Amino acid sequence: MSEQNPFLTDWTQEFALPPFHLIKDEHYATAFNAAFQQVREAISVITIQSQPPTFENTIEALERSDILMDKVSGVFSNIASSNSSPELEALQRNLSPKWAELDSEIKMNEALFSRIKILFDDRNNLVLTDEQLRVLELYHLSFVRSGANLRGAQRDRLKKILTRLAQLGTQFTQNLLQDERNWVMKLSENDLIGCPKFLKDAASEAAKEHNLNGYIITLSRSLIVPFLQFSPRRDLRQKAFTAWEARGANNGDTDNRAIVTETLFLRKERANLLGYDTFSKFKLDVEMASNPEKVHDLLMAVWKPAKKAANNDAQELTKMMLADNIDEELTPADWRYYSEKRRAAEHSLNEAELKPYFQLDQMIKASFYCAKKLFNLEFRKLDIPLYHADVRAWEVTRNGKHVAIFIGDYFARSSKRSGAWCSRFRAQSSMDHKQSSITVNVCNFAKAPEGQSSLLTFDDARTLFHEFGHALHSMLSNVTYAFISGTSVARDFVELPSQLYEHWLSIPSVLEKFALHCETNKPIPKKLLERLLEAENFDQGFATVEYISSALVDLAFHSEMPPVDPLQKQTEILDRIGMPKAIRMRHATPHFAHVFSGDGYSSGYYSYMWSEVMDADAFSAFEETGNPFDPETAKRLEENIYSAGGSKPAEDLYKKFRGTMPKVEALLRGRGFTS
Repeated sequence: MSEQNPFLTDWTQEFALPPFHLIKDEHYATAFNAAFQQVREAISVITIQSQPPTFENTIEALERSDILMDKVSGVFSNIASSNSSPELEALQRNLSPKWAELDSEIKMNEALFSRIKILFDDRNNLVLTDEQLRVLELYHLSFVRSGANLRGAQRDRLKKILTRLAQLGTQFTQNLLQDERNWVMKLSENDLIGCPKFLKDAASEAAKEHNLNGYIITLSRSLIVPFLQFSPRRDLRQKAFTAWEARGANNGDTDNRAIVTETLFLRKERANLLGYDTFSKFKLDVEMASNPEKVHDLLMAVWKPAKKAANNDAQELTKMMLADNIDEELTPADWRYYSEKRRAAEHSLNEAELKPYFQLDQMIKASFYCAKKLFNLEFRKLDIPLYHADVRAWEVTRNGKHVAIFIGDYFARSSKRSGAWCSRFRAQSSMDHKQSSITVNVCNFAKAPEGQSSLLTFDDARTLFHEFGHALHSMLSNVTYAFISGTSVARDFVELPSQLYEHWLSIPSVLEKFALHCETNKPIPKKLLERLLEAENFDQGFATVEYISSALVDLAFHSEMPPVDPLQKQTEILDRIGMPKAIRMRHATPHFAHVFSGDGYSSGYYSYMWSEVMDADAFSAFEETGNPFDPETAKRLEENIYSAGGSKPAEDLYKKFRGTMPKVEALLRGRGFTS
């Protein structure tokens, strides 16, 4: 008898968690075939029924149409990103156009759209809850923006464009993963002279993960950045930085430049078919920003003081190089090294001194502690089979009642794409029954040797809090329909809950409680803590310039004529804004996964800064009470932001929490800039 496919059975594990230990690569294809069939059958049932359209028989039926697809793709998409294999990557390439074709098939189904349009046109006469009205409006908008109003050749062309874009996004991601996976720099003990112990330990552990002896540096941010900060070997820093910068642009099969060009031309054509001059206008039409001009104005308002600060810092770093008898121009491979030396000199602070106080496990506890203080959440560790030995899971409860499942996947490995993100295996909803979220945070922190604590930089700890803010947005969701649950909000609003949560990491009482030395278990000394918090805006010019330059390139790519040569266009844009020579974009075009792995952040990378304007103002709501955990403010925050999902327009939700929309001045003050 053949083995039963776990996707085609009821999941009986506690909390209906995926049975990861039973799922094999070969199960996905069969399960997806069944899921595709189920969706098509469900759509057919909706469209051929004789009853006139109602919210229940059309919109709610649509919500139920992809139950199996959500079940299978929820597991597959997460595993393919965080614990991939050649088999999964091949399946991903095969599936991406099929998903796009199915989506077009549904969104351009005339009979289905006709039913939705009848409801939409008559929405003011229907007896609907506010949430149902919102869901109806968003469904209608989604269909229109996917080409439901197109006919004939235009419709066929859009289908082809969307299918091809899906293929290109998948290929871009896999090329980048391959480049990151393939490059290592082998080092000897002598090569690491002058580097702190935590870096040597991480380099040793990385070598083991690659089945190598000795030490290696990989292109994982949590390993290469400390190397660039601490290695006195300028030649090795340059070698590592060059490889890091060249991801996706190494010629050969993994080169992403042609993919970028084709993607940009197809996006413009897509926008034109839907009645927009540029892809940027199409994309931003439904965001809080509403148009490219507003985005450009925001970015430039911050760019000018940031560039001034960065240029001043560059002069200081150049002086330090001269003191080291290096009479050359400051390069991007030099910046982090001399910036770290400068921080140590000016603030009596260096990463080697700080890092022993930032144990991964303690920072996880700190993020849970803040969630308890703010939202009364408890976290119970689960002993269950997961998809990798390094992965952990917790049940999240409140007053003894189940809220969600949280999964943490924190360590870098060659089977995982770079970066940090939040995703979900299952969305919260309560349409037919209460369904809680299964949410995962994925990071790429360097793993310590067995028996030692894995240590984070303060920036790593901020990343952990950031992603956990996303997780809370997903787990605290309290809506009826999965379509608008959790992080299903405007792109330039989705970063608010995550960036806001970062603020609680910097509260002295939190750090005094959880920043404990990995060897002595003693809390971080008050004077060291004071120096750390005083230096929070240190090198902010650099950080802001590398981010805004990426956002401006993204915006220009999608607002102007697509380039035949994207790197030449990138250079032109950077020259136009006066990019400091010693700083590079945070994400150069060939490895700009936010923008080219899919449509998610395309013409939308600005959204981190858009949200930062709000998060600076939002945290002020707590500061004004004199209590960073003020219960009333926390309750208002949960009700209007963290639990509301996309149940109302983003601006309405923010105003309900704070009263008015904030201005950019709050951000400038937060970053230590003056307008």
